[in-house]
Amino acid sequence: MSQTALIVGAGSGLSAALARLFAQEGMRVALAARRPDKLAALCGATGARAYACDASRRDDVNRLFPALVADLGIPDIVVYNPSARARGPIADLDPDEVLQAFMVSCYGGFLVAQQAARAMLARGSGSILFTGASASVKGYAHSAPFAMGKFGLRGLAQSMARELAPKNIHVAHFVIDGGIRRADDPRANERGPDGLLEPDAIARTYLDVHRQHRSAWSWEIELRPWVETF
Repeated sequence: MSQTALIVGAGSGLSAALARLFAQEGMRVALAARRPDKLAALCGATGARAYACDASRRDDVNRLFPALVADLGIPDIVVYNPSARARGPIADLDPDEVLQAFMVSCYGGFLVAQQAARAMLARGSGSILFTGASASVKGYAHSAPFAMGKFGLRGLAQSMARELAPKNIHVAHFVIDGGIRRADDPRANERGPDGLLEPDAIARTYLDVHRQHRSAWSWEIELRPWVETF
């Protein structure tokens, strides 16, 4: 029986690469985004089903999972991609913007992961994968809100991994330590052919982690270009 994959925070770049790869591997693909109308081309190319969902809103997430289960069944893999930033000196940051950034980067991860865990625990299997960043382990100047959200998401993933691994639920966090290549990114030529992470290569690693034998599970993977300093 084919598996079901849910990608939350779907768009171009990594999310699109994941959708294409999962579809190529015979999975039923669901995409959740605030503006699902923007996913028409990706859905057409992959056969994915799109759902409207603001991951930072509890009611949206609570509606998403029953609809997904009714349409495609309990997901075998859930990927949480959304993040938000508020930049600036700590003394000047707008508290409302900071709260919104945290809600998207971290709280939304909790909401989605809680619903995913409930469904997967009932079945007894599944993978929940979180997309992190350099800021998951390094807090940069003028980027406190992003660090708060990504540090929190990493803590959520680690706690869940310890709790759920004995119950056959694989939880993993990915530190994406570098820029992801986009066709319209001016840094692509500046950094050379290996200066940015290829989204298709990242997607393949996500799939490999999902398919790890449970005798050798990873809870965290770091991915960076070989020329990236760290």
